[in-house]
Amino acid sequence: MIYYITGGERSGKSNYAQNLALQLSDTPFYLATSRIWDDNHKERIQRHINDRDDRWTTIEEEKFLDKSIPNDAVIVVDCVTLWLTNFFVDTQNDVQESLAQAKTVFDKMRKLNTTLIIISNEIGMGGHATTEIGRKFTQLQGWMNQYIAQHADKAVLMVSGIPVPIK
Repeated sequence: MIYYITGGERSGKSNYAQNLALQLSDTPFYLATSRIWDDNHKERIQRHINDRDDRWTTIEEEKFLDKSIPNDAVIVVDCVTLWLTNFFVDTQNDVQESLAQAKTVFDKMRKLNTTLIIISNEIGMGGHATTEIGRKFTQLQGWMNQYIAQHADKAVLMVSGIPVPIK
């Protein structure tokens, strides 16, 4: 089963996903995809860690998520945006190569016997990116979001902390 949770920044995605995971399992997993880019980002990561109690097992994996996911588990993947950033940086901003690599990993994840709750951002709903790299990343994010949503069993758009079912 794949749940896809999307929305803008600070829309309540992580809180919703974590509550859903706890409804589905007494011992969920949290798969963190982020590299630590700066002190502000480190603080955000710590805040997310502090939000989870001892029922959670945290897995950190930057790119090859399929290799870190246990079978028969409920896993929150947080988040697609940071995961894609790792591919994008490592391919020197090559959108097509990043998309191909991410799709390959996602397709492997889909074959696993597990419940995935995947969090992503709708960055294309904001202002138009002012840099070429920003516009390229917005394309990458949008195409990967569409791919995940297409294969998800359920999809929710978070708006101001309110879940709006979209699939």
